[in-house]
Amino acid sequence: MADKSQFGLLGTKRLGPLFVTQALGAFNDSVYKQAFNLILVFGILAVSDFDTNFLTNLAAAIFILPFFLFSATAGGLADRFEKASLIRKIKIAEICIAVLISVSIYIESLPALFLMLFLLGTQSTFFGPLKFSILPQHLSSKELVGGNAVIEMGTFVAILTGTLVGGVLANLDGIKIWISVVLIGCALSGYVSSLTIPAAEPAPTDKVNWNPFTETAALVGIARENLGVFRSILGISWFWLLGSIYLVQISNLTKLHLYGTESVVTLLLSVFTISIAIGSLTCERLSGHRVEIGLVPVGALGITFAGLDGYFAIEAIQYQVARGAMDFLSGDGTIRLLIDLFLLGFFSGLFVVPLQAFIQSRTPLDRRARVIAANNIMNSIFLIIGSLVSMVWLAVMDFTIPSLLLLAAIVNAFVAVYIFSTVPEFAMRFIIWIVGHTIYRIRHEDLDNIPDSGPALIVCNHVSYIDALILAGAVRRPIRFVMYRQFYEWPILKFVFRVGGAIPINSKDENLEVYENAFEEISNGLANRDLICIFPEGMLSQDGEMHTFKAGVEKILAKDPVPVIPMALRGLWGSYFSKIKTKKFQGPRRFWSPIYVAASDPIPPESATLATLERTVHDLRGALR
Repeated sequence: MADKSQFGLLGTKRLGPLFVTQALGAFNDSVYKQAFNLILVFGILAVSDFDTNFLTNLAAAIFILPFFLFSATAGGLADRFEKASLIRKIKIAEICIAVLISVSIYIESLPALFLMLFLLGTQSTFFGPLKFSILPQHLSSKELVGGNAVIEMGTFVAILTGTLVGGVLANLDGIKIWISVVLIGCALSGYVSSLTIPAAEPAPTDKVNWNPFTETAALVGIARENLGVFRSILGISWFWLLGSIYLVQISNLTKLHLYGTESVVTLLLSVFTISIAIGSLTCERLSGHRVEIGLVPVGALGITFAGLDGYFAIEAIQYQVARGAMDFLSGDGTIRLLIDLFLLGFFSGLFVVPLQAFIQSRTPLDRRARVIAANNIMNSIFLIIGSLVSMVWLAVMDFTIPSLLLLAAIVNAFVAVYIFSTVPEFAMRFIIWIVGHTIYRIRHEDLDNIPDSGPALIVCNHVSYIDALILAGAVRRPIRFVMYRQFYEWPILKFVFRVGGAIPINSKDENLEVYENAFEEISNGLANRDLICIFPEGMLSQDGEMHTFKAGVEKILAKDPVPVIPMALRGLWGSYFSKIKTKKFQGPRRFWSPIYVAASDPIPPESATLATLERTVHDLRGALR
């Protein structure tokens, strides 16, 4: 299975049919939800006896209620049965719902239209675990981030176009006919595209528990087994809460505070959703085709700053008579608001795509769909909380929509601090990503030689104080580094090394107990199928040249004969973090300098002599120190 770029994947059966199927489903959901909202606020079914803020937030809550009620069952089904056939059955259900929606609109029944929202939410509930759990079965590890980015991009483009079409249909004289044609036509097209989705066989798993309450509790327990995965679920749920607040309030925000018509609603939705799609697609480039959770803090910071400035941009807009999109664009302060809205969506994309890929990559196949279902449950809880907070804030406490958006931006900062403090791996990867994308320009050579799983030992030359950070950022798998104890104890970086499972070591003469404990921990790590990295020179280079390898490698291999992967760092000598013999500077200090990380083919343990390993690393390093 050859690796392809994120857009190249669309031309394959491994992703193309799924992309079309899920995009058409998201489009249909958005057409109906937006048409319904605009009908409530502006249209033929507007109900004067009820606050429109209350009705629009109630509609959002009803749509997401099935995610809370049925996600557990949906996850169990997705893990137990073949996924492609389940997708086709769910698309048939969507066709039936589209027909019922047509009938409900024809008879102009408000309760029936709310019921249709519930049924659409139910259909989406059963589809969600399937579309995300099937991706790791059809895509390689290098394609996973790109595949998720394309799916997220397709989802938000579908949401945008569906919202636009729903807005148009809500204002047509023949609304009953046109909504029927669009919804039924897209549902049929989605079923046709699902026919070519390749099979994805289930893994052996427990029987489906049809009790939604006990199964929900069990799913949350499964998700909590891995703290990083569970915190990622919380992060994704928070993202959907934020997104729902903006999307649900945008119609009334436009009418009451931006003094715009439906065309301004369309403009704002276009900017917001397109920017999320762009942010999602940017993830693959910024992450180097890998699951890079170091982007998550970047996204969180961007969301907060854009949200804060967006509040002040809204407050600065002066009263106007109702205006269309063109007049809105020429108004004072509106460009600033559009920029804030774009940045909010862009950083949201950077925030959510790595979290989604992280969950998929860190969860075993036999429980992946159920963990994703647990994610959907948490999403629904957060979305319901968001709807309730919005209704209380706006309808009960009578605060303004801009103040609600300000509250969301402020709380986002606290949520981010909580997630990153309880799972330091996020902050560690953030530091590594910053180093790899600001101080240096890192180039990779043959890092595919590093196996995706199984125990292995990396040996590498030692050029600078941040060699471990460079290697950790370059290699897709988590690495446990064996490092000199004094470096491990550095106040600034000890937190990073500890979270990364680094193993402190020193010489026998310095502390025999630490020395022996280090080799015992290395053995335990290899027994647990970890990837261990050791710097066999035992010291930093004093002049850019390599020192003779010491016998620690042989001691490790004598007890645990595992494959050895020689690696080399080139171009770090003379940079900010390399070591100079004397106080006087003896080399150029370079900023944004290119450095190279190279790997050779794994060497079997029986052939991994000190001389062979030293020669291989020396050849990899070449003339560039």
